[in-house]
Amino acid sequence: MIDFGDLLARVATRAAAGSPELPPIVSPEDIAEAESALGFPLHPLLAQLYRRIGNGGFGPEYGILGLSKTGRTSDVGLTAVEEYRQRRVSDATDTRWFWPEGVLPILTWGCSMYACVDCRSEAGTVLLFEPNPIDDGQWAEAWFVDSPSLAEWLDTWISGQGWYEEENIDEEVDMPRWEDAASRA
Repeated sequence: MIDFGDLLARVATRAAAGSPELPPIVSPEDIAEAESALGFPLHPLLAQLYRRIGNGGFGPEYGILGLSKTGRTSDVGLTAVEEYRQRRVSDATDTRWFWPEGVLPILTWGCSMYACVDCRSEAGTVLLFEPNPIDDGQWAEAWFVDSPSLAEWLDTWISGQGWYEEENIDEEVDMPRWEDAASRA
């Protein structure tokens, strides 16, 4: 397993500065239960965040979603696991709807937008799901690469350089489309 010790220490410092009362960390049993429900392992860094920092509630904007109900949940009260499982269900009203296998929503940006970790990628690519301009059911076009890795995404948050930061809101953000979206339906 890769040692993310330095990065985790910096995340812990930033998390404590932004939210002194984080949800408790999750147990190895909680991780195993989540992975069983998902049907795939969490990215190793994501698992370490939950095990060493807390069950969500830290990170950009509204904070990372928890794995269990004792952590931070989405706007509709769902954990990251519940969000994933709900989104993987087919939609009878939109036969082209899909949510890519292995892509775990970890943070809601609001307006139906999510930051997600591709748990099947070695680096834990962070994806942006931005469905708002989609009006023709071409769901593969709603996926963008926010960061090539979860480690880089966290480092961007720690340094205050994310596209979502107040001083960067008016800047043009040009995220590449995630080309693997359609093949992961």
